[in-house]
Amino acid sequence: MAHNDNGVSTGTVIVSFLAGAALGSALALLYAPKSGRETREQIADLADDAVEKIKEYTKEAQTKLVSAFEEGQEAIREKKSILASAIEAGREAIQKEKSKLAS
Repeated sequence: MAHNDNGVSTGTVIVSFLAGAALGSALALLYAPKSGRETREQIADLADDAVEKIKEYTKEAQTKLVSAFEEGQEAIREKKSILASAIEAGREAIQKEKSKLAS
């Protein structure tokens, strides 16, 4: 993930913001002039929303991680192929030079 000037990842900032927003909302509900039942229902709704958002962010993060992993694997395969070709070309060059020297 991207980092800001302080070395904190964007994901950390987003999660911190969401946690602060949830805490602020919960406190606002607790001090609101409503019945206990209404307040508990609102808190339950907020908790359900928070869980859904966390699941959504988790899925997005997982998708990004899988994608990055697959891209990394492809890059390794490409580098391995290039390296194998370079080694083979080096072997062929050595054999040609050995043949020239032997003649």
